[in-house]
Amino acid sequence: MPGARCWICHPLRMNTKVSLEDGTMTDTDTQYAIRNRIYPLSFEPICKDYIWGGRNLETKLGREIPAGIVAESWEIAAHPNGQTKVTAGPLAGHTLGALQAHLGERLLGSDDDAVGFPLLIKLLDANRWLSVQVHPDDAYARAHAGELGKTELWIILHAEPGAELIYGLKAGVDQERFAHATRTGAIARTLHRVPVQAGDVVFVPAGTVHALGPGMIVAEIQQNSDTTYRLYDWDRTGADGKPRPLHIQRALEVIDWQMVEPSLVRPRILSAPDGWAREELARCPYFQVERLTGQPGAVWADHCNGENYQIWAALSGGASIHWAEAPVEMRGISWLLLPAALGAFEVRAETDCVLLRIL
Repeated sequence: MPGARCWICHPLRMNTKVSLEDGTMTDTDTQYAIRNRIYPLSFEPICKDYIWGGRNLETKLGREIPAGIVAESWEIAAHPNGQTKVTAGPLAGHTLGALQAHLGERLLGSDDDAVGFPLLIKLLDANRWLSVQVHPDDAYARAHAGELGKTELWIILHAEPGAELIYGLKAGVDQERFAHATRTGAIARTLHRVPVQAGDVVFVPAGTVHALGPGMIVAEIQQNSDTTYRLYDWDRTGADGKPRPLHIQRALEVIDWQMVEPSLVRPRILSAPDGWAREELARCPYFQVERLTGQPGAVWADHCNGENYQIWAALSGGASIHWAEAPVEMRGISWLLLPAALGAFEVRAETDCVLLRIL
């Protein structure tokens, strides 16, 4: 994966490993290894082969992916359905879930009271229509699925001409009309379609009826949940030759009927140091996402002071994270998790670049 293999260790400590399971080390220099449990973390993605995927993460993004269909790449994940592993440094090979259990507040911060890691970061290759679906909120998901609800944010990285998505309901569609449409096979007539292009941003609160259309690659920031209620699947069959199950009743119970013909996000311009343009893409109880466009040589000074972690991504171009140890490079498209206890750091634009900052 371009930009992912970028960790630079001290030349004398390259083989230092930490075992989180039993607390032992493979190197006798335990103090060095303990100190270096806190560093910018990169992860090995997990690929999912859902029927709507393709090969665009390879052909468009230049990624190395498994053979066959790849629909989703879980970039940073600590979910029962997928745990990404650290790719470099003393913690290489350990899952994000294991890191959280071992590091606690040093990873997530004192302000985070989440039981598990709160977010799930993905890349999506929408080579065919995704099912028309809806996600529950926290209260419903905990009661019926035993996990968080799902509010999410889409950032369109690539869109073919004419690409569109489903986002909410058409004007005049209420619960009664929509329920009738699900019974009569007329659901497509109730759905609000929106054309999109690269750079567009879509905020999808829990309860929003939605679906990605073909010809898009999307970065998704979402709550750490995998609960989806499928309303319509385009009359197709799954890999087993049978129609994939629908969840009509559950979906009707969680739909937000106020999400009628919503608009795409209009990013809010924020102040920024010289050489940077900064936009706020989303601010909600679950995440805050900013997009930074940097010129070569631009420097962003920041810190993780123990209260919160940060996630940084390079969507295009190149940048580097400079902190107390050796710098770490980011090349589009790659992601880094900066633990809450990391301390002061700088982000330096090496080329023209577009980055994400997730709080």
